[in-house]
Amino acid sequence: MNYLIAGTGGVGGSIAAFLALNGKDVTCIARGAHLEAIQNNGLTLKSDLKGNHTIPVKACTAEEYTGKADVIFVCVKGYSVDSITDLIKRASHEKTIVIPILNVYGTGPRIQRLVPGVTVLDGCIYIVGFVSAPGEITQMGTIFRLVYGAHKGTNVPAGLLEAVRDDLVESGIKVDLSPDIQRDTFVKWSFISAMAVTGAYFNVPMGEVQKPGKIRDTFIGLSTESAMLGKKLGIEFSEDPVTYNLKVIDKLDPQSTASMQKDMEKGHQSEIQGLLFDMITAAEEQGIEVPTYQEVAKKFRI
Repeated sequence: MNYLIAGTGGVGGSIAAFLALNGKDVTCIARGAHLEAIQNNGLTLKSDLKGNHTIPVKACTAEEYTGKADVIFVCVKGYSVDSITDLIKRASHEKTIVIPILNVYGTGPRIQRLVPGVTVLDGCIYIVGFVSAPGEITQMGTIFRLVYGAHKGTNVPAGLLEAVRDDLVESGIKVDLSPDIQRDTFVKWSFISAMAVTGAYFNVPMGEVQKPGKIRDTFIGLSTESAMLGKKLGIEFSEDPVTYNLKVIDKLDPQSTASMQKDMEKGHQSEIQGLLFDMITAAEEQGIEVPTYQEVAKKFRI
């Protein structure tokens, strides 16, 4: 199978690098200096799991891509989803599957509405990865777990989900095929929202969230409120969401920060709408009070 990675940032670049290291057919969509560096020198990976490598991979802009892909990983930020709709349409054949790997909730159904003739799944990822220089991806820590699956009513050719899983696992990525992707993407949204919002609010790395005190209590408050929302939406959690979020946060590299926090520090566009304000809006629509979210939101409202 051939893989198209739409968005070669920390997430997409890590997926691309791990697959390419294992000899898989990978094409990266990127732009600017990052694209130029990949085209000229290859994709450089600095990984706690894989070590340091420079890997020759195909790379181009979305507009330049003319092929057809068997699997399209959508790894752009939530605010850029609309911009890759045309790419998905052009790059898909009748058996192509699209796997969105975003931090915001509801991405799969959103993309499916934009490309009704293509099979769109949904997914989420647990990883600390970021662009550390043009053409260079740094993957920190020992967590690299990808979860994906089909929403109810989405038909996928027999064996295809498993074939993708096998390629990813062979490449060193832990994979869970989800029987309830709505639940699993909500769980990820809950976690990354609490993580990113806490980190950005206090301007600290995850090591500070791992220590008892006000910062950790804020993370717990955010996790508790999003869990209430999930239960109101009918999400059936397999374990207590707050306990789960704490378990994940405590496994992260203490020096790591969320991509939203990195973007805000650099003055770049960030996912604060999807990770903070959309959570508040969803809670309000369900009649749920979220005082911790409301308090931290005061810092970021313009």
